[in-house]
Amino acid sequence: MTLADPSMTLSRQSGTSDAMPQAGTRDPRLDFFRGIAMFIILIAHIPGNWFTLWIPARFGFSDATETFVFCSGMASAIAFGRAFRDRGLLMGTTRVTFRIWQVYWAHIGLFFAIAATMVALNAMFPDGRDYVGQLNLYPFFNNAQTNLIGLMTLTYVPNYFDILPMYLVILAMMPLMIGLARIHFGLAALASITLWVCANVLGWNFPAEPWSERGWFFNPLGWQLIFFTGFAFMSGWLPAPPRDRRLFWLAVAIILVTIPFAYFRVFNAFPVFLEWRRDWSFLFQKTEFGILRYVHFLATAYAAWFLVGPAGVNILPGSRPGALARAWQGILAIIMKVGQQSLAVFIGSMYLARVLGALLDQVGRTGFSMLWVNLLGFALIIGVAYGAAWFKSHPWKRAA
Repeated sequence: MTLADPSMTLSRQSGTSDAMPQAGTRDPRLDFFRGIAMFIILIAHIPGNWFTLWIPARFGFSDATETFVFCSGMASAIAFGRAFRDRGLLMGTTRVTFRIWQVYWAHIGLFFAIAATMVALNAMFPDGRDYVGQLNLYPFFNNAQTNLIGLMTLTYVPNYFDILPMYLVILAMMPLMIGLARIHFGLAALASITLWVCANVLGWNFPAEPWSERGWFFNPLGWQLIFFTGFAFMSGWLPAPPRDRRLFWLAVAIILVTIPFAYFRVFNAFPVFLEWRRDWSFLFQKTEFGILRYVHFLATAYAAWFLVGPAGVNILPGSRPGALARAWQGILAIIMKVGQQSLAVFIGSMYLARVLGALLDQVGRTGFSMLWVNLLGFALIIGVAYGAAWFKSHPWKRAA
């Protein structure tokens, strides 16, 4: 999933194989996996949602966040790479700065929208759940003058609102990485690895609140590694990996071996796995992006890339007409539309997840209510995607 503006495309470069889309076209694989990640992110953020027991994060070290950030890097190469290549470093940086401006205000707007809604829910249901406290927003309201400045300067970043700030910092790193890569790709790779080491070994992070030592839950100095991995693949800095069945089965083996160490029902039943998790948690911790998260994601990404086939032929509708082909074509179009409008969908998902959680508090958490509330959430973010696409088409400019 990405927050990049996909309106600009990066032309095909030599040596990138089918990992790169043709110039002027979208890569269906990128939109498909972004869309899938957006549905998972909605499920994961609805409080008390039983569906979260079955999302990929329960069975491996990496989760939809890695998909989100990796695809953000790939789509950022498409969205901004052409500006850097055709207009130079200065205008490319200007293009990125404009996107930073857009995402920054999306972050601020999302915070105030959710904060106001949580206050309204507390007023509507005074004897129910404390929605303001659920998101730990009382520190903001109790000292709004100080924390308002912290919010605007990104020195106050509550846990639920930490994805967009992480993305903002990584976007700001992009001109530096591109400048280093123009000298030699090895310099950009060294810079990325060094920042990751500083986050994981030296504990470098950004302050998340002025009254404690807590850092950002998603440390951009660690997470930039996977972002620029995706960026490097789509930019042609790294070649596409070979399609090799041996590599595919190695990736599958890594995924399967990880399950006992990641799936809570297994490691809670066998103390040896639980003890390993306690002793080696730094290898898969989320804040600084532990190395095993990286390895696990690369394995799942390779397996998925292998299975969808060259240019995504295995996910595209078949040429033969039929009810199943037409149904899959419709489903695929919806998934890809959600992936294409990921910033709007992400903002909508984060907001709707809290509202849907409050809805479940009122109707009760049963198997049926979980089903229809999640389906309602899917319908709403699909509506957000199509609505955002309609507005971006500038319908008021068309002839009547």
